Amino acid sequence: MNLEIFRYAFMQRAFTAGFIISIVSSVIGVFVVLKGLSFAGVGISHAAFGGVALGYFLGINPTLSAIVFCLFVAAIIVYIQRNEKLKSDVPIGIIFAASMGLGAVLISLMKGYNVDLFGYLFGNILSVTHSDIVNIIFLSLIIIAIFLIIFKQLYYTTFDRQMAKVAGVNVVLIDTVFMMLIALTVVISIKVVGIILVSALLVTPAATIIPWAKNFKQLTFLTMITSLFSVITGLFLSYYLNIPSGGAIVLLTTLIFFVSFGFAYKK
Repeated sequence: MNLEIFRYAFMQRAFTAGFIISIVSSVIGVFVVLKGLSFAGVGISHAAFGGVALGYFLGINPTLSAIVFCLFVAAIIVYIQRNEKLKSDVPIGIIFAASMGLGAVLISLMKGYNVDLFGYLFGNILSVTHSDIVNIIFLSLIIIAIFLIIFKQLYYTTFDRQMAKVAGVNVVLIDTVFMMLIALTVVISIKVVGIILVSALLVTPAATIIPWAKNFKQLTFLTMITSLFSVITGLFLSYYLNIPSGGAIVLLTTLIFFVSFGFAYKK
């Protein structure tokens, strides 16, 4: 194999970003799937569109505005979900649509200003800069640190929510913090696969491994391996076939899922 791909600085940054995000999205994604929050990942990822548009509209860093906006959306989703008269997916669907609508309106008001919508919607990991790498590393460390702090309570609420409440675990607080971790993971993943496709990186690798994993540790480890393989191979395909990196990564991840599903179904 011709490895000239690694001679280019932009590809080195792309692989670095892909490696870090694969690990973080796998750790968070396992709980997203186990807790049945796949649609939440979709909702928050699309909310990022409104955050990015707001940043451009106000003339501030779009990544910063996306972080603040997505954290706010995550808190609102958990707050509305506490209303037992509404199903849990209702607030996500409402905010999903509202955020996309907000983004569309704000961008339409910025006449004469060219926003790289394709890059944000579908990802452009090849445009990752050195400052992007620094931001990804910084936010990833925050995500992992908070995740480790709440891990025991999160694990407890995932597998036995009622007993966790009885044991004194603040379930609402854990739900809110975890939803915010999803939001941060979405924001750092935008450059890799884009706003529209980022939920696939959160959900598909973990869903692929669940039928095969014998325990939680194995599930997490194999999810990381699957995600890393998809991102790295997707980057190679993107470079040599001259296709969008985000689409290549997500399609490969989906293909692996269906192959896994087919073998698991036969088994």
